[in-house]
Amino acid sequence: MLRALRNHGRLGRLCAVLTASAGLLTLQTAPALATPDTAEASGVDAQAPARTPLKDLTDNYVGSAVAASALVNENDYRSVLTDEFSSVTAENAMKWSVLEPNRGQYDWSGADAIMDYARQHGKSVRGHTLVWHKQHPGWLNDLSASELRSAVKNHITTVVNRYEGEIRAWDVVNEVFNSDGTRRDSIFQRKLGDGWIADAFRWAHQADPSAKLYINDYNTGWVNDKSNAIYDLVRSLRQQGVPVHGVGFQTHLSIDYSFPGGFQSNLQRFADLGVDVAITEADVRMTLPVTDSKLTTQADYYERLWNACEAVSRCVEFTTWGYTDRHSWVPNTFDGQGAACLFDESLNPKPAYNRINPTA
Repeated sequence: MLRALRNHGRLGRLCAVLTASAGLLTLQTAPALATPDTAEASGVDAQAPARTPLKDLTDNYVGSAVAASALVNENDYRSVLTDEFSSVTAENAMKWSVLEPNRGQYDWSGADAIMDYARQHGKSVRGHTLVWHKQHPGWLNDLSASELRSAVKNHITTVVNRYEGEIRAWDVVNEVFNSDGTRRDSIFQRKLGDGWIADAFRWAHQADPSAKLYINDYNTGWVNDKSNAIYDLVRSLRQQGVPVHGVGFQTHLSIDYSFPGGFQSNLQRFADLGVDVAITEADVRMTLPVTDSKLTTQADYYERLWNACEAVSRCVEFTTWGYTDRHSWVPNTFDGQGAACLFDESLNPKPAYNRINPTA
């Protein structure tokens, strides 16, 4: 069951918005909410009751991955994002290859634009991601083991320091295991050995002791070799005093496959380790074309994800990997598939949104 609306959570977010409004405005201002006069002129039913935004349905963070270009250039996209979500994740702008394509030469433009938006609108930020086997700059490949270690430490320290105190949570390491539970054969694993993950968490914590630090991965929603490997690693690292604070479950799902069995109990077993858990990149794709039946199944999957997070006290976040089909990564990655988000390309809420939100 959905949690009841909590006035305390809404007041806290309102205070954050009022505080953030004192910041310098660097992006275009979102369009004003419709008045009865403007609503009539635009064909909107001024008498229709407004739905409660997703962010006000729960005390948890409700987020979406975002692209800086869409924030800057699309007023309607930014307006819906602002109304519905309390948290944002940089889809690509904080990845290493984007921030430091050439050694020592940083491009902060996209990341700073997202941070500016978050400050202006009182949004929490999830940092994604510090170390990943993909989207890292090519110059890393030419480094010796000692040089790579220094580069990783410098990268983590530089990025986390820049936004110290402003980013709520960081995906410190991303997708470090294979499906069979073995360590992924990344450049970091090959050259730095098993200890590199612990080092990455320690360096991130030193750079910002206030940030929550996560390990993040996909296909981990049920008990399997990969989720067991992550479980064992997190337990071991915490026993060693390594500052691992949370586990992120990407939950990129498809209605062509069954919903992950035991999803809620799997979240709970990680929470029982004493860490927070978060749904970090949720979407539910389908084979096109879209049909009413497929949308109904998609709605079932989203509802089950949402309800599972609500049922686990240490599940603190429900973030989707983009909220609109207009900017979804799915069609470019999975041939013939798409329509994976809560809103369609015209920013209309889909049955999945309506299933989560009883006020819609």
